[in-house]
Amino acid sequence: MKKLIDFLERLEEKKIYYKLNKVRDAIMVEVVIPGERWEVEFFANGNVEIEKFISNAEIFDVKELEQLFLDCD
Repeated sequence: MKKLIDFLERLEEKKIYYKLNKVRDAIMVEVVIPGERWEVEFFANGNVEIEKFISNAEIFDVKELEQLFLDCD
């Protein structure tokens, strides 16, 4: 729990946007910075897992929304 609280305090000090969620057996901190989204999961056993989603800066027009639905069929 200390790792989680320390991490949240550091995010707040830097004014980095985040939100909390519960997934699996962990608390997930979703962090958003320009061009990136991080999922940082803190488990009760002390483990921490991090997954990063990094943009290649490609911008799409509204037609890309249809691709979202096609990909989910």
